[in-house]
Amino acid sequence: MNTDEYLHFLDRALDGMLAVLGELGDERANQAPPFDGANSPWAITYHCTEVADYWIGHLIGGRESTRDRDAEFTARGTIADLTRTITALRANLHKDLDGFDPAAPLTNTPPADYEGPSRQLTPIGVLLHVLEELAQHHGQVEVSRDALSTAPTDAAL
Repeated sequence: MNTDEYLHFLDRALDGMLAVLGELGDERANQAPPFDGANSPWAITYHCTEVADYWIGHLIGGRESTRDRDAEFTARGTIADLTRTITALRANLHKDLDGFDPAAPLTNTPPADYEGPSRQLTPIGVLLHVLEELAQHHGQVEVSRDALSTAPTDAAL
């Protein structure tokens, strides 16, 4: 499997999310759009970094994880900080997938909810799950941008 090609598609999703955040600026990127239960585009993008770090870094790469999934959705910060986080994540993912063997067992056990009813989750399944998450959240960030771009800022209220 060509992991560089796979990582190219993760990069496209992450780059797309960062571009949207750049359009919004730090203030709006940290605002939730006016939908029930919505999260800010910054928090969604941060969540994606944690998804990739946990699923690829922990389950395949064997790195330790102290992930706090609930905190990901209330996280706030600057676009510059998130850009640095994504740069470090990319370097780690390249290391995690160096010598990737799709037939090898996972290094760590995924949450039970992600194990199939008739078989265990495979490394390919982990990679597909991460791609699925980043693709859907990229779209969510774009929809959030559209909603925030038509809503007044907190300062204007």
